[in-house]
Amino acid sequence: MAVTIRDVAQACGVHVSTVSRTFSAPHLVNPETRNRVLAVAEQLGYRPNRAARALTTGRTHNIGLIVADIANPFFPPLIKAAQSHARQRDYHVFVADTDEDPRVEEELIQALAKQVDGVLLCSPRLSNRTIDRLREDVPFVVINRHVKGLPAVLMDVGHGAQQAIEHLVALGHRRLGLLSGPPGSSNSRLIHDAAAAAASAGAADLTVIGPNSPTEQGGQIAAAEVMAAEVTGVLAYNDLVAIGLVEGLEELGVEVPAEISVIGIDDIMQGRLNRPKLTTVAMPTIAAGRTAVDMLLQVVGTTDVGPAVTSLQTTLVVRDSTAAPIRLPREVT
Repeated sequence: MAVTIRDVAQACGVHVSTVSRTFSAPHLVNPETRNRVLAVAEQLGYRPNRAARALTTGRTHNIGLIVADIANPFFPPLIKAAQSHARQRDYHVFVADTDEDPRVEEELIQALAKQVDGVLLCSPRLSNRTIDRLREDVPFVVINRHVKGLPAVLMDVGHGAQQAIEHLVALGHRRLGLLSGPPGSSNSRLIHDAAAAAASAGAADLTVIGPNSPTEQGGQIAAAEVMAAEVTGVLAYNDLVAIGLVEGLEELGVEVPAEISVIGIDDIMQGRLNRPKLTTVAMPTIAAGRTAVDMLLQVVGTTDVGPAVTSLQTTLVVRDSTAAPIRLPREVT
């Protein structure tokens, strides 16, 4: 027969309600008692009935995590960090991919709303107005985007873009390019504003090329426009675009970094394996995943916590894809 909560209580010498609180609200149980209950439950093979607990507490102990593109290497470290952190707090994470489509994003939020206690929206493509409307259905924490009135975990991509442009200027580049991201991307706007300000402060010209698909193919397609712009250094929307740009330039017979320096954003594994190794802005994705889980559980656990914004620092990582402008770009025929 299946082990019941009463069996655990009897074996521990505590009341049934104490065992129940150990699994539903562990912070309310004395640590020594909690550890004893958990040890006995494990020994007896007891597993709490999550459905029954949901009926009693009104909590599913599930979290939704919605990302723009699960195939983008930027997201998996964040997803794994969020899952691991949530599991330690007795929560499960449902991961969903919008394929960069705001209509799909809205449908997924509506589908998850009654199945989870809250949703982590990572790099959402929806408008702020739509997100504000949907928040009435389920609590949100937004990652990598600021939406007024909502808790958010931000990665300071603007500061990273500033560091990237300053690095190119310090190397001697004065004709710079910026490969922007997809339309509607708040990160793309932040990168643009920071890059433009840094270029102006460094007495450099900045040519914006885009919008671009946030993929390798997007960077490959943009290579011809980069050459036509006659720039010597380029900051790309993300590492995938930067890697695609390097590939596209090589196909045109242009050397990186001898003729054009390239910087990405994200610090994904592929950038470290690329040749030349990619100079990039490292984003704190693991810390963002953990912080967002903590913030969401705080939101769903009380009505007294107001919106909060946490900003995590980004760091420029200099590798082999940037150098002083040894020679000017050639005209490609």
